[in-house]
Amino acid sequence: MQFKVYLITTALSVLVCVGCETPGEKSVKPGINDNYKNDPNIEEWVNRLEAEDREVRVNRDAIVRDLRLTPGMVVADIGAGTGIFIEPLSNGVGPKGRVFAVDIAKNFLDHITTMVKDKGLKNVRTVLCKEDAVQLPAGSIDLAFVCDTYHHFEYPRSTMRSIHRALRPGGVLVVVDFERIPGKSREWILGHVRADKAQVETELRAWGFQRVGDPPAADYLDENYLLMMRKVD
Repeated sequence: MQFKVYLITTALSVLVCVGCETPGEKSVKPGINDNYKNDPNIEEWVNRLEAEDREVRVNRDAIVRDLRLTPGMVVADIGAGTGIFIEPLSNGVGPKGRVFAVDIAKNFLDHITTMVKDKGLKNVRTVLCKEDAVQLPAGSIDLAFVCDTYHHFEYPRSTMRSIHRALRPGGVLVVVDFERIPGKSREWILGHVRADKAQVETELRAWGFQRVGDPPAADYLDENYLLMMRKVD
């Protein structure tokens, strides 16, 4: 497999790899990402994704603490959106580490580019991904962070295969997503989210991951769960 790297002469580099997708997989939820593929309005999405009452936004610092980052790590924020986790991730890995902000929407990445330049975050790079591949080179990251994004994986097997490939041996995958519990979860969640926590874990086990031995409790979350898995093959 060959990878191509395109360097843009700005504060950031946009990293793209070719040939990562797995052909033949059918969409599990056609159209779920249409809002992101057609030049999403940044102001509108900042208001939605960075709302003060959004649970993952309110608990951003606690979630990042539970990632157990150490200086020098390389982390990928898969589905980075408007970048609410980018600054704490950048601080967590330190100047010798690196954060890849990965998203399907170029508008989001352009917004993140401006944000990190304004904040002086020199260890962040943006990555324009595909519907079925995160577009990261093999063995390039220590931790993949997937927050409120797994249910947007239209081709989850292919996407997870690309994440598995991108992780170094023993690398960690952290999924934060909505609890889907009939009779308890909001109707929007039940209609929008494809799989509950147990099904997500079953899928991840089938695709080469297992639970870490001492997972974070994340008891500060109500509508979301935090699942920490490790690459095993």
